[in-house]
Amino acid sequence: MNSLPIDAVLPALRTALQQRHEAVLEAPPGAGKTTRVPLALLDEPWLAGQRILMLEPRRLAARAAAERLASELGEAVGETVGYRIRLDSKVGPRTRIEVVTEGILTRRLQDDPALDGVGLLIFDEFHERSLDADLALALSLNGRELLRDEPPLKILLMSATLEGQRLSALLDDAPLISSEGRMYPVQMRWGRPFQPGEFVEPRVVDTVLQALADEPGSLLVFLPGQAEIRRVHQALQEALGERREILLCPLHGELDLAAQRAAIEAPAAGLRKVVLATNIAETSLTIDGVRVVIDAGLARVPRFDPGSGMTRLDTQRISRASATQRAGRAGRLEPGVCYRLWSEAQHDQLAAYGSAEILQADLAGLALQLTRWGVAPAQLCWLDLPPAAAYAQAQDLLVRLGALRPGQLLALTEHGQAMAELPAHPRIAHLLLRGQDLGLAQMACDVAALLGERDILRGAGADLHSRLALLSGETRAARGGQGGVQRARQLSRQYRSYLRGKAGAAVADPEHSRWLGALLALAYPDRVAQQRRAGGAEYRLANGRAALFGEADALMKQPWLVIADLGSRQGQREERIYLAAEFDPALFDDVLAEQVRHVDQLDWDERENVLRAERQRRVGELVLSREPLTGLGEDARARALLDLVRRKGLELLPWTPELRQWQARVALLRGLDVAAAGQSEWPDLSDAALLASLEHWLQPYLGKVTRLSHFAQLDLSSILRNLLPWPLPQRLDEWAPVHIGVPSGSNIRLDYSETPPILAVRLQELFGLAETPRIAQGRQQVLLHLLSPARRPVQVTQDLANFWRSTYAEVKKDLKGRYPKHYWPDDPLVAEATARAKPRK
Repeated sequence: MNSLPIDAVLPALRTALQQRHEAVLEAPPGAGKTTRVPLALLDEPWLAGQRILMLEPRRLAARAAAERLASELGEAVGETVGYRIRLDSKVGPRTRIEVVTEGILTRRLQDDPALDGVGLLIFDEFHERSLDADLALALSLNGRELLRDEPPLKILLMSATLEGQRLSALLDDAPLISSEGRMYPVQMRWGRPFQPGEFVEPRVVDTVLQALADEPGSLLVFLPGQAEIRRVHQALQEALGERREILLCPLHGELDLAAQRAAIEAPAAGLRKVVLATNIAETSLTIDGVRVVIDAGLARVPRFDPGSGMTRLDTQRISRASATQRAGRAGRLEPGVCYRLWSEAQHDQLAAYGSAEILQADLAGLALQLTRWGVAPAQLCWLDLPPAAAYAQAQDLLVRLGALRPGQLLALTEHGQAMAELPAHPRIAHLLLRGQDLGLAQMACDVAALLGERDILRGAGADLHSRLALLSGETRAARGGQGGVQRARQLSRQYRSYLRGKAGAAVADPEHSRWLGALLALAYPDRVAQQRRAGGAEYRLANGRAALFGEADALMKQPWLVIADLGSRQGQREERIYLAAEFDPALFDDVLAEQVRHVDQLDWDERENVLRAERQRRVGELVLSREPLTGLGEDARARALLDLVRRKGLELLPWTPELRQWQARVALLRGLDVAAAGQSEWPDLSDAALLASLEHWLQPYLGKVTRLSHFAQLDLSSILRNLLPWPLPQRLDEWAPVHIGVPSGSNIRLDYSETPPILAVRLQELFGLAETPRIAQGRQQVLLHLLSPARRPVQVTQDLANFWRSTYAEVKKDLKGRYPKHYWPDDPLVAEATARAKPRK
């Protein structure tokens, strides 16, 4: 057996797990942790014949890890070492090490929280911080605490780049063991900074051709996604021409098993591989023969948008930790080279680690599983607690899907329990179960399979019917697309096996096209969409968002759609429609009646500027029908008027500049009190406070308001001044006066629109005044705007004494030149103030 860097720390790891039930292992890329650690611990006395479960974040990595472990033992997969992943498993009665993906562990924990028969739980590549890994760790820690005593369940977290101290603290200061670096050195070659808007593919192609000329061995190229892989693959095919010794091998999670194996296995003698991979190749996998890595420095990351309730894929810069992982692929088998297509200066600006998926993901599945477990997030141990707002939004979706009852968010309904038992997103689980109830199980499983995989017919129009035709065999997949169709068929069969034994009704016409729209609307009630204008590309969704077709599509003939897949770039208002089906709104009369709300709407007709009352049948933000309402009570009418004021703002009311100044004077005195004592006898009359209390001060005066123009007839000044109890009006005039006297005898208006209030006064009117005027019983200095004779500002100050002492001489020199007929004394403190050019003699 070859020596690996991890071997040096295996004794320390054995000791740590013998003495403690938790440990954290840091091992850089190429150290051999995935291959060595499970086998090294298999015969430990504390394991006592129990099994080891090792979690991998990806299906490809899980299968490859199991195969390598089995090969180390000289066995086939399914004997001592097996694996369980979606759509595939190989385990046997003698299996002691199971490599599983994280979602599989979560379902296993729900069925058996104590994990009886499992002695060690290994979280491999935990630095990736997938949502399922965080959930599985939280549940396993809680289940162990409540249900396991002897034999204990031990937990090992390991990764190549990890915030080890944080994890150690989470696991009650667990031992932290660190392995040495990669097996062989990797030479870094830096690129130039990317320019804004520059496409990555041309530079990748140029670098691949350069590396093929300069370096021996196979190449691993990291690209953000499948689209970039396809474009680089095509460009390299054209550039390499007849060079048959170079094999171009895409590698991503949607490839069939044969294509994935071709990318991972060593090339035959005399051949070289160029593996074009997503970040699926970043960890766990050893791709034989690779000694050159070309890293574009990008990854495609799913991000949940709370505003739209949808998840979009964002292309972003990787972290320094990911860059280290990727570079390490080049040094696993011999000294290697890593071409980074960014500059060394840019590298220093990268984030140290990628952010945890739990902080930016759709939490509907997590909320469903936690409710099934019977806990709120705060009751479990997390490295990062699920964000409260995203979790509440997830619970709202579960209420809409019937998994939770409003006001009872810690207990699943019977339907919710059935949803939680299905290995699918809550939307898809709801679609499957309701489809079964409707007698549409086969179509529901096909649709669920299509939604659970990447689009199997990219670039062929948005109509989902064409994808169903591929699954049924009515049409054939193009070359290269058969793998996706086969996986979707396999997933559909798996869903049918889950639904087997559940009775359902029988619809009269299960093949009718309207049922596809019905099923999609069950999964995506917020994505039912109505066309804005006949034949147009733009639709309005039930969630209030806009969506449009990027190019002409046959579905634009349909006035109603349900949109299964859509997305946009950050900052765009409209979503692009990628997958959809026509929708029959008559379904809201029966099958989808639970999605319809009846709303009594009292609102303003913006065109007529009058109050209208109607009863609306609505689905989200879409109005299905309207009918007039009569006999409205005063309370309902007043609520509609107040809603209008809140929507349009207080500017709808007849404010005057003088009234705004009055409001600001009250705010100043209130602010001074609050700053000094934390409270004030002066009421809060800010716009925010007034909007929040419209029922208290405005509603009593709305009896005669029926048109928008009637608001202008309100005596707003009296209404607001009545909010000041006696004796505050008198104090207001004393402490925050409208005018203030100056030495010239003038009364100058104060401007309270800013704090401190502004006193704009001609400089000559302040001669003889030594200090800046104060108001509010001396608690507030005014801000002096000192003006020229032409009333232009020459100085702004709150320190008049300092102005006379240090600045006046220079200002006087300038003003005397421009206004020679005016009075500019040498000593302003003893001079007579004047509002004229010169004092009267």
